[in-house]
Formats: sequence, structure tokens, C-alpha cells
Amino acid sequence: MQSIINKSTQKTNEVVDEAVYDFDDFKVLFKQPKSWTSSTGKTIPHLPFKKYLRTDIRSIFESNGVVDPFLEEREMVAQVFPFKINQHIVDLINWDNYQKDPIFQLTFPQKEMLTDADYKAIRKIKSETNDRRIIADRISDIRNAKNPAPANQSANRPFIDTDNEPEFIDGLQHKYEKIVLMFHKNAQTCHAYCTYCFRFNQFVGKDKFLEEDHVRLHKYLLKNKQVTDVLMTGGDPATMKVDTWKKVLLPLLSSEYDHVQTIRVGTKALSYHPYRFLTEPDADELIQLFRTLRNKGKHVSIMGHFSHYQELSDVTLEAVRRLREEGGATIRTQSPVMRHINDCPEVWGKMWNMQIQNGMIPYYMFIARDTGAQNYFEIPLAKALYVYQNARKYVSGLGHTARGPSMSCGPGKICVLGRETIMNEDVFILKFLQGRNNDWCDRVFFAKYDEKATWIDQLVPAFGDKQFFFVEEYNQLLQDKLNKYNEMIQSQT
Repeated sequence: MQSIINKSTQKTNEVVDEAVYDFDDFKVLFKQPKSWTSSTGKTIPHLPFKKYLRTDIRSIFESNGVVDPFLEEREMVAQVFPFKINQHIVDLINWDNYQKDPIFQLTFPQKEMLTDADYKAIRKIKSETNDRRIIADRISDIRNAKNPAPANQSANRPFIDTDNEPEFIDGLQHKYEKIVLMFHKNAQTCHAYCTYCFRFNQFVGKDKFLEEDHVRLHKYLLKNKQVTDVLMTGGDPATMKVDTWKKVLLPLLSSEYDHVQTIRVGTKALSYHPYRFLTEPDADELIQLFRTLRNKGKHVSIMGHFSHYQELSDVTLEAVRRLREEGGATIRTQSPVMRHINDCPEVWGKMWNMQIQNGMIPYYMFIARDTGAQNYFEIPLAKALYVYQNARKYVSGLGHTARGPSMSCGPGKICVLGRETIMNEDVFILKFLQGRNNDWCDRVFFAKYDEKATWIDQLVPAFGDKQFFFVEEYNQLLQDKLNKYNEMIQSQT
């Protein structure tokens, strides 16, 4: 059951221009989930959230009448890469052809996600000891070899320099000038885990980006007036209760935060648990919160993660409608292009058309990051470009809002614009969509065409250049951040 604020005891002083909110002392009531009636009169009964973990994999197969030949391997993969799904996802899978089902590939451990050497190491340590700690340490070693913190994410942590005592903020990231990411402590999980997730280490308690509350976010925003967007991310912030949302977001209605124009919400809940926005006990309050933010001048943008049109169920589309019409939110969609899930133009074209038809805005096609089970999901940059360019042919100009295929790498978001022959050299045309240095944005540069390359570090500069234009400055930016961190540590000793 969900607690909601009792307005008769809430200490709140609201002024349109100078909003002050104090949630330090409130009483709670308890509210039951309820069914939802759609705009067409269709009743959607509440589906309680029931999670399934690694130890449930066998029983899920059994309950769907499946004898899986790779059950042992799937359970081992789930020891390395965290596994969690729920009943809504189980019901989306076509169990008559489950091994090729895109939702199954998206959420269930796949045998090829680990190498033969990984399996050999796991079987060896299990044959040598029953000590769970020793086994866990060996599995952690395997996990750590999968580049669990790609794109130098630790360098994105900002600091507040107060009274000559700089303080690094572990639960924020500020890589691009205009946007700050917040990783709230209550958003450290998801309703389900994607098999390709690049933040898998967070879910096993490693490499955490975690902010205890809203205090340091607000302090940082006051000192950085260039920031226009706050992105609530995680994990998935949709797993948070509405009371937490209010503590973070309502103070931003104060005039001192007028520079913060947009609240973004990075979530896959629309796909993995759409009942969050319809039938959960605090769903009405969350929708009203978004509406309040919108009415007070903030743009609310739901960054919906959709990997395949099969995720766009009737319940999902009703949640989309409610967020747009009642919550006043805009919904932009994004996903990586992944082998075994969506690596063909027809899938993207159909997905984008369904999204447009239901008022969503296609936003990004990403490329598989150099982390986790990349060996299983990655496709060459050349094929990603083919998928993107041909998917655009299935949609009208309204679908050409989607940018890509884009690599979210250390220097920034680098898009593969195309392939051309220039000065008798076969090249990729690349472009910064976002840059760690804002001056890099929209800079175009060239790499030798490579039909096998899957990431920026596998590309070679074209025309005989020794390195890409940004390399030296990028390395210096990282070194400056490291020096600042070391200074902070030394000042505290």
C-alpha cells in the first residue's frame, strides 16, 4: 500500500512566484490500488507488481510449459548480469517461439552473453568450493572485466566548491553544460532489467551513483545557472513513491530556480510496468504533480525507453495517453539498436509509426555501448547506419526527429551521419550531437570507413590525421577533473 500526504497536516506555504515547500513533517494515510477506466470506457484491472529473480527462472519456464535446453547457462549468466522481470513482461512474451521473441531477448539471460572462458571459470570455482563469498568474488571479477563503468562516467560527478572545501556529489552527473542527471537513492532499481543494461554494476552494489536526498541537487542548481534541464534517472525513477518526487521537484517552482526549464524522466516503466501511471495507489498524485509542474511553467519530458513495437501494449498506450493528456507531459522515445532484438529497419519503422500515432516523439537511436554483453548485442556501425537510414523511409517527416545512430562515449554523443567517398577515400562522416566541451557540438569530422568497427575507439582518423580533433583536449579535461578530486582528498587528510 502507498502512503499519501494528509493535506490537513502538510506544512506548505505556496506562493505563485515564491513557492516554499516543507515536507519534513507529515502524517500519512494509506490508499489501495484501483482499476483504471480508459477514455473509451475499457476497464484495466490493476496488476500487482510481482518481481521474479534469478532463482525463479526455472519456475517461469515450467509455468509456461517450456523445457529450456540452456537453463543452466541462463542461471549462470544471471549471476553475472542481474536478472529481474515481472508478470506484465512474462505475459508479453510469445512462449511458443520464445527463443526468438524480442521481449525474451530483452529481459532473459542468453547463453552467448558469457564467453566459454567465463563459463569455465564459474564451473571451476563452484567445483572447488561451496563458500558463497569466494564464488561471489570470482563472479565479481568476471563482471569487472566487462567494462562496467563505460564512457568515464565517474568524471561526470560534479563538485560544489563551498568555503574553499570542494565536495564531489556522488549522486549527480554533469557532463553536458545544460543538463544535470540525478540518481536518487530511491531510484536505484528498475521494474525489470534489460539484458543489455550498461549500469548493471549499480544493481549489485558496485560503482553506485547515489544521492541520499534532494539537498545537494538544489544547492548545485543554485550555483549553476547555466543548467536548464534536470534528468531524473537511475535505475528508474518511476520506482520512487510520489512523496520523494515532490521533495525533489516542487521546490524547483521557486523563482530562484527559474533557469531550470525542463524536468526529464528517464524511464522504461511505460513498457515494464505501465500500471505505475494508471492503477498504482499514488498514480493520480504523480500525474497531478506533472500537471502542476507544467501549469507553473516547467516542461515535463518523459524519456521513454522502447526497444521494440511489441512493448507498445494496450496498457502502455493508455498510460502514454494519460501522461500526455492529464499530466501535460511530452513523451520522447529512445533505444539502442541491438542484435537479436531490433537490428532491422522494419522493426524501427513500425515502432516509430506506432509511437507517432500515439503522440510520442522519436528521439534517439543509440549504438550498443562498449560494456556488459556487448559481444552478443553489438552490430557494426555500418549496419547501424543502414538500419537508421532505411527505417526513416518507413515514416513521414514527423518520424525524422529521431537522431542517430549515436554513440554515448566519453567525449560526448557522436553520431554516424553517413558514408561517402571524399578525396578518393572511403569515410564515415561523424558529428558531435553533444560534447563534454560544448564547443564540440555540431562539429563534423571523418574516420576511415571500417565495415567491422562497432565503437569510436575502433575507428581511425581519415586523410592521414594522427588523431581526432578532440582527443588532446578531452584527455586534459579528464586530467583536470582528476587533479581536482585529488586536491579535495588531500585537503581532507
